[in-house]
Amino acid sequence: MVSVRLGLTGGVGSGKSTVAALLAEAGAAVIDADALSRAVTGAGGAALPAIHKAFGSAMFDATGALDRTAMRALVSADPGARRRLESIIHPIVLQESERQAQAARQRGEQLVVFDIPLLVESGARWRAQLDAVLVVDCEPEEQIARVAARSGWPRAHIEGIMAAQATRAQRLAAADIVVANGSGVSLPALRAQVRALQRNIMGL
Repeated sequence: MVSVRLGLTGGVGSGKSTVAALLAEAGAAVIDADALSRAVTGAGGAALPAIHKAFGSAMFDATGALDRTAMRALVSADPGARRRLESIIHPIVLQESERQAQAARQRGEQLVVFDIPLLVESGARWRAQLDAVLVVDCEPEEQIARVAARSGWPRAHIEGIMAAQATRAQRLAAADIVVANGSGVSLPALRAQVRALQRNIMGL
C-alpha cells in the first residue's frame, strides 16, 4: 500500500498544532518532531551523553534533563552552539521519526504527517524525507495576537521568536500545499480545508 509522507509546518501562532490534530482526527498518523526532541533531551534521553560531552554539566537541571532555559540563552547568543546542539539532536529525532513512519506504514496508514516546526529552517535534512510540504499560513499580526492571547507574552518577545524563524515568504516558497488560517477562519472552516486536502493528497 502506498503511503504519502507529508511535512507539516507553520510559524508560531499559525495554528499548525490545530491542523495536526485535525489531520489525526481524520485518520492520519502524526509524528511530532518537537515532542521527540523533548523526549531525547529529557531525563534519560538518548541525546544527553553527547550534549554533556559538548556543553558540560552546566546545561543540565537537577533531574538530569537538559536545562532548556540555560541552553536557550546559550544558543541565542552563540550560533555555533546552536549548530552543535542541532547536530546532536536532529539525527536522533530523524531516526526515531523514520522508525515511527515505518511502523505506521506497516499498520497500513496511507498518510503519515511529520509535524516539524522548523522544517523550512532545517533545509534539505527533512525535505528529502517527504513527498510534499504543507504550510499553515496566516498574517504576522494574527500570529502575534494569538500568541499574546494564549501565553500573555509581550509583543517584543513574540517578535523575537518570529525573527528566529523562517519568514512567511520563505515558508510559502517551500510549500507544496497551503492551508489558510488567517483572521476570520473558523474551526469548522479550517476542518473543511483539512478534510478536503486529505481527500486530494493521496493523488500526489
